[in-house]
Amino acid sequence: MNAGIVKKQGFLWEIKHNKTLYFMCAPALVLLLMFSYLPMGGIYMAFTKFNVVDGIFGSPFVGFQNFVYFFSGNPYAWQVISNTLILNFWGIILGTVLPISLAIFMNEIKSGPFKKLSQGAMFFPYFLSWVVVGAILYGFLTSNFRIDRQTGETIVTGANGVMNRLLMGLGVNPIRWYAEPRFWKAIIIFLNVWKWSGYNSIIYMAAMSGFDGSLYEAATIDGASRFQQITRLTIPMLKPTVVVLVLMSIGRIFFGDTGMIWGVVGQNSTVSDAVNVIDTYVYSSMRTMGFGYSTAIGICQSIMGLIMIMLANFSAKKINDGEGLF
Repeated sequence: MNAGIVKKQGFLWEIKHNKTLYFMCAPALVLLLMFSYLPMGGIYMAFTKFNVVDGIFGSPFVGFQNFVYFFSGNPYAWQVISNTLILNFWGIILGTVLPISLAIFMNEIKSGPFKKLSQGAMFFPYFLSWVVVGAILYGFLTSNFRIDRQTGETIVTGANGVMNRLLMGLGVNPIRWYAEPRFWKAIIIFLNVWKWSGYNSIIYMAAMSGFDGSLYEAATIDGASRFQQITRLTIPMLKPTVVVLVLMSIGRIFFGDTGMIWGVVGQNSTVSDAVNVIDTYVYSSMRTMGFGYSTAIGICQSIMGLIMIMLANFSAKKINDGEGLF
């Protein structure tokens, strides 16, 4: 009898009784197949010396030559990998702490008009393109001066940006920001966190809107202060949301934002080496090394990202008693 029940509730039974739902999913599944799975045949390009005339499957097969050159024959590769990991690591840390702090602060604000105005101001940077952000940054960091070699005096030769005017007002020598690579990792991290913190804080505020208010009422009756309620109730209840978002970010830790780097730095070769990421290197290598080499790097990014998210998810489930992404 149990076998009969299992047989009736098999694949055909599922299709028959939920055919309307599967029919509704069909367009999305077709698009997923067309744009996500069928193009995966192009992965073969990574193992060839691709040329347009012969096509993907007609180009000379070179095996793992593209992969070997990326990891052993190209010293610049390790630099872009290091840049990508550093920028993403601090982006994950600061991009988690700051949005949570903003969400908690906004949740504590009781004034309706001020709260809405503050949320709008925080969300506004999300709508700015990186080209606009780069232009705003240029206005802050413009450097138009020269140093007299004999006297060491700073001679202004044109209008300086806000930061250099501030430094000069404090009696500090101005800085040629666009000629000093050592500052740009911090600048890129700051801009990335600034642009996305407002958007991410909305996610945490949405999660907090579903918290049980009776818990806070009980804590108030027991004499808990607002700070204690935040540390003992709000933050622990936000943990599942934090875990999911952090795990998703870790899965992208080997991927960089090409639009961000080129929108902010542009073609400035002086500072680009300090902030170039794997994705910008991939795009540049298409013109010099070909599509096969670029595809090989893309595959490496995906594999390393998969390994990282699997390890992070395994660790999260161990630490949080089975609480992970999957």
